[in-house]
Amino acid sequence: MNKKKLLKHCMLLPVISIIGCSAVPLTNNADKVMVVNSMQKIPSGCKFIGQATGSQGNFFTGTYTSNENLATGAMNDLKNKAAQMGGNYVQLLTNQAATTGSGDLLGDGLQETGVVNVGNVYNCTESALNNS
Repeated sequence: MNKKKLLKHCMLLPVISIIGCSAVPLTNNADKVMVVNSMQKIPSGCKFIGQATGSQGNFFTGTYTSNENLATGAMNDLKNKAAQMGGNYVQLLTNQAATTGSGDLLGDGLQETGVVNVGNVYNCTESALNNS
């Protein structure tokens, strides 16, 4: 990476650290959403609501966000959307990490810059969740 690009990245770091590095936080009731893998059978007493996608990161902010925060933020985003839909149970269908050719700060290659989760959202009775 040339000095001009490195200087540009260094000047942006304070701004990016504020807006791009932390995980998406959970919103109201999202902490009560249960996420299971696609192999797990949906308990009886659950009603399908729809599908939701949760994500964090992109070409720009993902470069400055840790992989852990990308994964946590994408899961929190999925739970937030499920809760907004009235769901409390998500069957995770896909979990994908995105990489771009933007490289890391030193230009050493590809870097994970985003995570996307897709899941089926259900509203389950409390007894259905307790028996699963």
